[in-house]
Amino acid sequence: MNPSASSLPPRPGLWALLMTTFTPRRLGLNVGLSTLVAVLLNPMFVTPFISVWARTVFVGLVLLLAFDVAGHWPQRWMPRWVVQLLAVGLAAPVATLLAYLWMVEGDVSRFWEHEGLVSGFVWISAAGLMVGLTLALGALYRERDAQARAQELAFALERSNLEKQALDARLRLLHAQIEPHFLFNTLANVQQLVESGSPRAAPVLQSLIDYLRAAVPALGDQNSTLGTEMALVKAYLELMRMRMPDRLQFSVSAAPELAGLRFPPMALLTLVENAVRHGIDPSETGGSIRVEAHEQAGKVEVSVADTGVGMPETAAPGTGLVNLRERLRAFFGEAAQLQMLDEAPHGLKAVIVFPKA
Repeated sequence: MNPSASSLPPRPGLWALLMTTFTPRRLGLNVGLSTLVAVLLNPMFVTPFISVWARTVFVGLVLLLAFDVAGHWPQRWMPRWVVQLLAVGLAAPVATLLAYLWMVEGDVSRFWEHEGLVSGFVWISAAGLMVGLTLALGALYRERDAQARAQELAFALERSNLEKQALDARLRLLHAQIEPHFLFNTLANVQQLVESGSPRAAPVLQSLIDYLRAAVPALGDQNSTLGTEMALVKAYLELMRMRMPDRLQFSVSAAPELAGLRFPPMALLTLVENAVRHGIDPSETGGSIRVEAHEQAGKVEVSVADTGVGMPETAAPGTGLVNLRERLRAFFGEAAQLQMLDEAPHGLKAVIVFPKA
């Protein structure tokens, strides 16, 4: 099978072809243009205008049909646009000849012996050929331009789909790196209590089991909301306070209208875990953690502030924060920010800023 021919749409039946060719709009344009040609040619004819008009309209309709029929011709030996131009070029004299033969009732000798008829045939054929080829070239150019735009849109859609697939894969990779990081650190805290023989080991372990039972199903939930993340953070901090009841205080608050906003799963927990591990744990007196979310000037600010030891000036961002920045950009776009600010007199404040819309 010829590849070029197989790429064409199936050829329509005669009735379907006539319906698509002679639409009201195309008929109106064709008759209007044929009328204009008849008006221009009328001074060269001695016959009534209605006779000249009928011939030009007939030729115009035949040219339109020939152009469309050639458009469905298989591309085996030459490009389709060449076939269409040839069809229009041949149809102009043939259609004019048919119109004149109808006038002389099929008497070919009468046609050739009448100088006026031959002259009219030449004028109408030439006009049909010139106007028909001009319009055919214009239609082919518009068709090629439309195909180029459609192909460009198809490429843009495919590129968008590929970018989305790459973004989803990137999110899954970053998420997979964060999940073990969180789980192993939490289990290490429980291990410390068990190894030290603390009587709080059993209740803390039970709290951890309860927490994981609620949190693990949400690890891969890409439809997580700020409200669910706040609830997970609160459960995590309750667990940490059981581990160090005299050294950790916390508060979790968010504006109710922000609870339903989409938010990256476990992103807020990463900041809270860092505050516990790097801010409160190293401090001899412990400290407090404050988690808040509010809207300001069309942007949402989610902050985690602690009164721990703070971050040394020479400290480099850890893997968790680097991955979190990547996740925020992938989830919210380039407008998302992660800011790390010093808290007076000591401590650190992490702020996630993203557009509400």
